[in-house]
Amino acid sequence: MEETNFNCNLSTSFQNATGKIDYGLTNDYMFRVILQRHIKVLKALICSLLHLQPHEIKEVYIRNPIQPGEAVDDKEFVLDIEVFFNNDTLINLEMQVLNELNWSERSLAYLCRLFASLYKGQDYDEALSVVHIGFLDFQLFPEHPEFFGIYRLMNEKDHYLYSDKLSLGVVDLKHIELATEEDRAFQIDHWARLFKATTWEEIKMIAKNNEYMTEATQALYEYNADYVIRQKCEAREEYERRQRTLHKKLSDAQEKIQEQEESLREKDKLLKEQENEIEQLKALLKLSKSN
Repeated sequence: MEETNFNCNLSTSFQNATGKIDYGLTNDYMFRVILQRHIKVLKALICSLLHLQPHEIKEVYIRNPIQPGEAVDDKEFVLDIEVFFNNDTLINLEMQVLNELNWSERSLAYLCRLFASLYKGQDYDEALSVVHIGFLDFQLFPEHPEFFGIYRLMNEKDHYLYSDKLSLGVVDLKHIELATEEDRAFQIDHWARLFKATTWEEIKMIAKNNEYMTEATQALYEYNADYVIRQKCEAREEYERRQRTLHKKLSDAQEKIQEQEESLREKDKLLKEQENEIEQLKALLKLSKSN
């Protein structure tokens, strides 16, 4: 895939930028466009996530490229990136800001869809390894906080690996402080901070002395000035705002229903108590009449 070249003279460099970043890398459209157009950045990110060295990457090819000039419609609401990697692995990368309370099931569906993409006539043992990694701006498992986790199929007793062809990864952008020494050694925490940066001052400090993050930041700067891409980023944010409003209304409605159900349970309890009292009074009355 052909890469985009940048004019990095001082008049167009992010080094002169200050203040708030309008559309950062947690915007899934911006995330998508930069990784699609800047293969060096994509390769560097994959190296970090999979604990590889640059020379180990032979080929990277995006299977589902988008056309930034096209309108954002329902088909683009899921802006995952499918990467054909080293001729033997499919990697799915996705930025997700909105907690729709279905990430576990959704990521499994993506993983299985990728694994099931056998070419006609292939044997099962020719199936490609598949990896799905989500960058989540929310905590997936509140009872199990972790910055970066990889999940695989394995025996629940002795953890013997069933297959090395299925992997699910989760990067929790809310808990970068939980990065392990290994995470820091491969700079996964640096990438997470780059994605979360909200000001040019902050992102310049993060990208400093890293050519791949510098290229990503320069791309972010230039795309923030691109009218078409800004429109798409705004459309994505507007979609997320609508979804948040909808989720809030649904949550409020569910809370109200729960309150009403609790009120009904309390009323049922009171009625039951009253019925018991009435029965007791009837029994006492009957006893007094018999005496």
